[in-house]
Amino acid sequence: MSEAATHPTTVLIIENDPGSGPGRLLDWLEERSLSAVVVRAWDGEPIPVSTDGHAALILLGGGMLPDADDASPWLAAERELLRATTEQDRVPVLGICLGAQLLAHTFGGEVLGKHGLPEKGVTELTLLPGAEDDPLLAGLRAKVRAIESHQDQITRLPTDAVLLMSSERCPHQMLRIGRSWGVQFHPEVSADRVRRWSVDTLRSLGFSPEDVIAEAERYDAELEQIWSGVFGRFLDLAGPREPAAALPLGA
Repeated sequence: MSEAATHPTTVLIIENDPGSGPGRLLDWLEERSLSAVVVRAWDGEPIPVSTDGHAALILLGGGMLPDADDASPWLAAERELLRATTEQDRVPVLGICLGAQLLAHTFGGEVLGKHGLPEKGVTELTLLPGAEDDPLLAGLRAKVRAIESHQDQITRLPTDAVLLMSSERCPHQMLRIGRSWGVQFHPEVSADRVRRWSVDTLRSLGFSPEDVIAEAERYDAELEQIWSGVFGRFLDLAGPREPAAALPLGA
């Protein structure tokens, strides 16, 4: 087997919305001498049938629900790719916002639209007991911050899921199924992107645009440090794995 086949140098990223790109992830990949293969599903680019040749799979956010196949017809293929990748445990998976909801929905959980109170901007998260020995989170302090941008949320976890984080407004902030992780928050978003958020949308949801931007700027360096480290641990797991060595989904 060739060196390239043994050690893939690309990460497959599915982009579900033109406003939810990979952001900081591209810089963090470059720091690891990895590159992104971005599939712009929202623009009609086809979803690959497998992750062969890639080191990991990342599913980005979007404003739709995970089963909104009529309006977003690529979601069915994305769910199939997610299911196959998770069940076969060939590469690790990270689902962000909609990506986390896709993970929950695909494996039997529930996601509801416009459920509960919205979260926008810097939000405090609480690590739960399941995080103590999680490969990505072990060693983090009990409270951390992240950027949020959602009102749709996971309302019931799959049976095999491990709950890792929660927040005051959203109980299901981070979950793991096997080597697939889902985060409701946005580790890839910097203060620069928050500055471009719609002022009218923030106000309509009950947020002060000035406060949201100020908080993002205040904590930008801290968020970069925390989530680049967590993402680095995710990449430490990257690379193909033989199906026979697969983890039980609830492990």
